[in-house]
Amino acid sequence: MLKGIPKNVSPDLLKILCEMGHGDEIVIADGNFPAERCGQRVVRADASGGAEMLESVLTLIPLDTYAEQNLILMQLSGNDTIEPSIWSEYQSIAAKLDDNVRLGQIDRFAFYERAKAAFAVIATGEGATYANIILKKGVVK
Repeated sequence: MLKGIPKNVSPDLLKILCEMGHGDEIVIADGNFPAERCGQRVVRADASGGAEMLESVLTLIPLDTYAEQNLILMQLSGNDTIEPSIWSEYQSIAAKLDDNVRLGQIDRFAFYERAKAAFAVIATGEGATYANIILKKGVVK
């Protein structure tokens, strides 16, 4: 056990966060996301929700200051028209922990393709729909 490391950050996830470089992306996926199909590296965090995991990850890494978008949500699709409440929760957490949040959205299938190129996917047990986010890592100063 280490001091200052959130309890839901496993040794495997800590290693992945350390290995990521500037500009690398990590996905925090909800429980319905096809993590094993999309992830080059998958870390299971089924006991954590998306908001809890976002807070933990953003205590350890900064967002990219050079990217046009550094926190990317999966857009609503089909007949879904109501913005999920978890999105505002994500925005609040990110704004509290990083003063450089640049929010973006991409459609579902573009999100899947981008997730395939991401450094890793964190598969949470989050039950909210559209609770998938991509974080672009910045420079630790």
